[in-house]
Amino acid sequence: MEIIRHGEDEVYEAAWSGCVESLNALIEKDPHILRKLAPVLTTKTETPLHISALLGHLEFTKTLLTHIPKLAEALNSFRSTPLHLASAGGHKEIVQALLFAYPDACLCPDEKGRIPLHYAAMRGEVEVLKELTHANHESIYVRVDNRLKETVLHLCVKYTQLECLKFLVQLVRDNGEFLNSKAGSDASMTILQLALMLGQIQA
Repeated sequence: MEIIRHGEDEVYEAAWSGCVESLNALIEKDPHILRKLAPVLTTKTETPLHISALLGHLEFTKTLLTHIPKLAEALNSFRSTPLHLASAGGHKEIVQALLFAYPDACLCPDEKGRIPLHYAAMRGEVEVLKELTHANHESIYVRVDNRLKETVLHLCVKYTQLECLKFLVQLVRDNGEFLNSKAGSDASMTILQLALMLGQIQA
């Protein structure tokens, strides 16, 4: 992960290690040190919050959010929010903290057109899916914003995530139209057809 420094290298170093004591010492030394990271919000680079969310540093993440909640809105060079990274990593408690700070991140697509829910499904993170769907049930119906226009159900089948598929199907079982949605390179494959093509009999 490439990081563009903004003169606050020690904050980034603390984020990599997840050392809350170091962060608190830096804040005590310079109470405005985190405010100096404000330009990061508009430069599309990794913030310390992206790093701590990615690496699963819960207390560090909470400390950052206490001081600057708007860091939860920042996009990195891949247009990912910290919630994208925490969701992909299966960091449930960090996901909870980030959703509290910025619930709209549920619907933010990254440069690949995927929202955090898509990454949780692709990685088999059922507990994270529960948090994301509880925060925004409508996120289930958001398709990947690319030429394939896959649903989250297609992603579960494609990445062989049966438990995620079971969980999500239970949530949408009364929506036959969505369950039979078609996607793919020719926009003509349902999840059942995709499962058969991939030999996923259980799916």
